[in-house]
Amino acid sequence: MREWVDVFVLCYFIGLNGFYGLLIFFSIFEIARRKAAQLPELDASVLSQTSTPPISILAPAFNEEATIVDSVRAFLQLEYPQHQVIVINDGSTDATLERLKEEFDLEPVDLIVRRQLETEPVRQVYQSKKDARLYVVDKENGGKADALNVGINVSRYPLICCADADTIVTPKALLRMVEPYLYDPQGVVAVGGTVRLANGCKFKQGVLQEVGVPDSWVARFQIVEYLRGFLFGRMGLNRLGGNLIISGAFGLFSREAVVEVGGYESDSVGEDMELVVKLQRHVQQEDPPRQVVHISDPIAYTEAPESLELLSNQRDRWHRGMADAMWRHKSMFLNPKFGPVGTFVFPAYLMFELFGPIIEMFGYFWFVAGVSFGFVDVKFALLFLVVAFWLGALMSIQALVIDNWGFNLFKGVKPRLKLLAAAVLENLGYRQLTLWYRIRGLIKYLVGEKSWGKMTRKGFERHSDDEADDAGDDGDDKAPELEPAMLQADGGE
Repeated sequence: MREWVDVFVLCYFIGLNGFYGLLIFFSIFEIARRKAAQLPELDASVLSQTSTPPISILAPAFNEEATIVDSVRAFLQLEYPQHQVIVINDGSTDATLERLKEEFDLEPVDLIVRRQLETEPVRQVYQSKKDARLYVVDKENGGKADALNVGINVSRYPLICCADADTIVTPKALLRMVEPYLYDPQGVVAVGGTVRLANGCKFKQGVLQEVGVPDSWVARFQIVEYLRGFLFGRMGLNRLGGNLIISGAFGLFSREAVVEVGGYESDSVGEDMELVVKLQRHVQQEDPPRQVVHISDPIAYTEAPESLELLSNQRDRWHRGMADAMWRHKSMFLNPKFGPVGTFVFPAYLMFELFGPIIEMFGYFWFVAGVSFGFVDVKFALLFLVVAFWLGALMSIQALVIDNWGFNLFKGVKPRLKLLAAAVLENLGYRQLTLWYRIRGLIKYLVGEKSWGKMTRKGFERHSDDEADDAGDDGDDKAPELEPAMLQADGGE
């Protein structure tokens, strides 16, 4: 029996690292292809083309008074020929709606809201006197999924961009995101972009001024996680058949396709992943199948938790969301009817992402028990742990190298050394904590818990650590709203 367990743990370790090694290999080609195909000099032409598809940006907001104004400013400042911004106030109990009214001079308008998707009642629709592209929908509280469905009902444009209200997007974000649609308007159903952390960065009036590294080690570890997950996790999956998730922070979808599959599921904790899996299930049966594409360009910045309490809530919820999405669509597992998504990507998520934390944590306990009771060779156990540690660190370091090669956003030696230290040290405690948070989330899902947990934010104007210190802020009340899988790309979400 012990020999079989040893073999299983070793085979899983080899399979996990082999899988992520393959993603790294493919991601390098994907990023290189993206860099070669991208022609920024054509931006002016795209901006002037009347045929460029208009986009509706949907931003659900619940108690976002700290960040909502900056986010809306950033949405309105996007460089794009025709886009509208629809903020959906989901029954906020704070001053979110008042901040919007005060800043953007909102007035009530009579707007017919189609009921293509069932939602909670809409109280009132407002339009800005300062910028007619901005609409604010005030509705009864129904959750993020319900708010997004309201936004879909209100929108009139063929493409919808679903974004978090605590997100700052780069000025050319829509130009970058729409490129796959321009190249293949009939073959692309959804596009996701790379999301980075706002922690440590400087913003002014909703515009990114400087990319930096935060003082908080918890945030630094997450920067490394995000780079792993987005730059080689999701880019590599482009080559392996497609992604099962687009970040809830910023994603572009065909409105028609989203309505066809019934929109967001209001009873799902992981509505972002559930929608993408549902879209994949739908389009993979088409001939030819349309694609869900991820691009490497950094297009959005979102707040990340810097306290362990908020981090645990986030990872707990993400894992529950992933479990829910995969259970709802379990018929895709190893089903050739859904192409490589069903036969390869879905099983990989199931083994390495959903159940990965349980297997990895079991491996830790097994080796501790084996050394303690003498049924595992001590030298072999120590060698195995050292190899596992440095393989995990090496993958994180490779993500930093790919980021530096592709984008070079962290300027100077000091920030790079800080991230290098985080890439090595995250395996000494932080990783094990996040494994436990995710296992706890899976247990909660099995017992039927659907709560979101406490998530608070401090606002983008306060993200420079120096500014936060000057203001006497301890920085422990930040949290993002993101997605479940392929973030901890060496064995996590």
